[in-house]
This record gives sequence, structure tokens and C-alpha cells, in this order.
Amino acid sequence: MKHVFGPVPSRRLGLSLGIDLLTPKICTMDCTYCELGPTTDRRIERGRFVNLDEVLDELRTRLAEEPDVDFVTFSGSGEPTLSLDLGPAIDGVRVVTDTRIAVLTNGSLMTDPDVRKALMRADVVIPSVDAVSMQAFQRINRPHPGLDPEAIVEAIATFTAEFDGEVWLETVIVRGVNDDLQEVSRLAHAAGLISPARIHVNTVVRPPAVAGTEAVGDGRLHEIAEALGSLAEVVAPPSVQSHQFAADSVEVIIDMVARRPVTIGDIASALGFSLAEAAKIVGSLLDGKRLEVVRHGDLLYYVPIARKGEGS
Repeated sequence: MKHVFGPVPSRRLGLSLGIDLLTPKICTMDCTYCELGPTTDRRIERGRFVNLDEVLDELRTRLAEEPDVDFVTFSGSGEPTLSLDLGPAIDGVRVVTDTRIAVLTNGSLMTDPDVRKALMRADVVIPSVDAVSMQAFQRINRPHPGLDPEAIVEAIATFTAEFDGEVWLETVIVRGVNDDLQEVSRLAHAAGLISPARIHVNTVVRPPAVAGTEAVGDGRLHEIAEALGSLAEVVAPPSVQSHQFAADSVEVIIDMVARRPVTIGDIASALGFSLAEAAKIVGSLLDGKRLEVVRHGDLLYYVPIARKGEGS
């Protein structure tokens, strides 16, 4: 499948079936920590990138295989709000399933009223605010020159005040960039303006786009969460299982790693396999030169062989 992937175990959304309305990698930013690798098309102009009928046909096919999913989530190869099809796609999903709909966004285009209108159709919107000062914003997010972090915060706050669903704010903390007292204080002020239902504090947990982008230690991460208020929590690793579904397991794994690096545990959870079964399939993909393994921290992640050398 080209546009629908998973289900993928998510630390925030349980078991999530992903929809990708973009082609790799179109985004408004080029974040140093991004697990998808460097942005190849950095833009702020919205457009249409895929055939919406194909997307919805793929969704019907996947749902017919009865995966036990908690959310249908718009994410994938870049910033989903760049797609002019986002609103119609959400409406189309509503026709196909009553599963809750989430949108993962960096929030950068929420300054556009049309984007906010499209997002209103979702159940949960998860925008990211990693930095408020321009200096930290440029260092961590490497945004399109037309973006202003303070304007983005104000737009997310405007959306939250009008939205009937839930806004879950995410902030990714990178060692030496936005983990100092001043930046955390700015993030706390932004969170107060936005007033989300939840605040998720995250750090670099998968191989990043830029080598040397480092995670913040667990202790400091919890300190930052405390500074951001009672709604803030450090995002925990996934612990969900899916039903095994009638799709070719090898291709499901290829789809997963095409979107982000995954561990053996991620693969086993998504497929409903034991670790040994997942490891056997991954071993065959490594032997066939379809995947390679990279180490990040204490964990091993599997990535497409084509990613070799990215971020170096």
C-alpha cells in the first residue's frame, strides 16, 4: 500500500492505522531529530500530492482485514496540513469507519484559517511546539524562512479555544538546544496560552535526521514535564498488541520501516507476533539486503537499506 500503513504501536494513540497524504519528504521544517530523515522539499505552499480515491480505497482494504485499531492517524512522509486534501480526507474516513481520527502536525500552518478549518473535522489534533525563541526554533526545527514560532503558538491557542475535540500538545526536548531553564520557561508559557488537554514531553528516541542530535536524560525529562505543569507527562514506550491480520507480513514490515525506524518490539507488537517470530522475518530481510540495522542509544533499529548514510 502506498498511502495507508500499519497498524503501528504508538506511545500516545495505542494501535494506530496511518494515512499519508504526502510523498517523501515534504515538510515545512527540517527538524534535526526527525526519524524520517532530512526534508527534501521544504515548503509552506499547500498542494495536492496523492489521489484521494486511492487513499480511501486502501483504507477500506486495510479495515476489511479487521485490524484492532484505536485511531486512524494522519501522519507519514512530512507535514500533513500541507495537503489541500486533508479536510476532504477526514470526511472520507468518517464515511468508512467510526474509529477516532487524529492528526499529527508540527503546527506551523495553523496560522492559516483554512488549515484550522480542516483540522476541526478531527477528534484529536497533536501539534508540536519545540521552541518559542527564534534562536532555538531555528536550531532544532530548521524551519522555512516564512515561519514565526510566536505566531504558531498564537494560532494553536486560537484553534484550541474553538475546537470541540482534544488538543494534545507535544514538545520534543533535545540536549543542549531547548532543555535549559529559559527555553523551558518559554515552553511553559506557550503551553499556558494554548491550554491543551494533555502535554506530551518527548525526546530523541529513534535515529535522528542529523547525527549528534542527542536525547535528554530521563531525570531531566521528568523535571521539564513538571515545569510544564500538571497536564504534562513524559511519553512512555508502547505496550499494545494488535490482532494478526491477513496481509503479507514482509510487506507490512517494509511499510513500517519506510515511515520510521522500528525495533523488533515495534514489529512484534504491530503484527501480533512473538519476538522470535518477528526476529526471524527481520533476519530474512537483512539477509536479502532490504533492511539494515542502526544503533541508537541502547536499542537497535531497522531502517530501509536506502537510508544508509543519511544524516551523516
